[in-house]
Amino acid sequence: MTNPLTDQGRAVKKIADFLKVLTDTGNLDLQSHILACNGQVQPNADVPIGAIPAVPSSEPSPLICVEFSGTDTPLLLARNGELLHAIEHIAAKILGLEPEEHDLIFFDAEGFKAKRDGELQLAAQTAIEQVRANGRPYSFPPMTSRERRMLHLALAKSGLPTASSGEGPRRFVVLYPEGPAPTQPIATEDRTRAIRNSFRRR
Repeated sequence: MTNPLTDQGRAVKKIADFLKVLTDTGNLDLQSHILACNGQVQPNADVPIGAIPAVPSSEPSPLICVEFSGTDTPLLLARNGELLHAIEHIAAKILGLEPEEHDLIFFDAEGFKAKRDGELQLAAQTAIEQVRANGRPYSFPPMTSRERRMLHLALAKSGLPTASSGEGPRRFVVLYPEGPAPTQPIATEDRTRAIRNSFRRR
């Protein structure tokens, strides 16, 4: 399948147009800086960008990043970055990215995602300790695909099996005790616990 970001200049223009409509229509005090993977900032999407360097398929690095600033950035970061994630998701749809390609773009504000990655590392360590102590599976709250991937990577160091469960925005990660992870869906009580944990975080 052809990478929708092969024509990076066109992709940047689409994102810039979308963000202009978003800020103008919503009357938001937000500035967006679009950064191509070659390190060139594109505040003006009409300026052409250089060719995209080859990126190994195993490398999840984004090809286009958007950094927000302005007095309304707290709106983006409220409720665990709910609006920030939603804007990123809509941009991915506009670019025609498949779910597994969403990591090709990256939206952030005030280092929110870097801080979130630190929180995920701590959550992973806590879960590992609990599972080893009580021998029971640990269900995390529902997360974005990017956060689930980060969590799987953090948990992999423990050697304990992990799996994702649930559908759509309710999809979450489960850490299991030593041994193979179950192939059947996660138990209803574990799914309920994960959703409750999600509300506690807000």
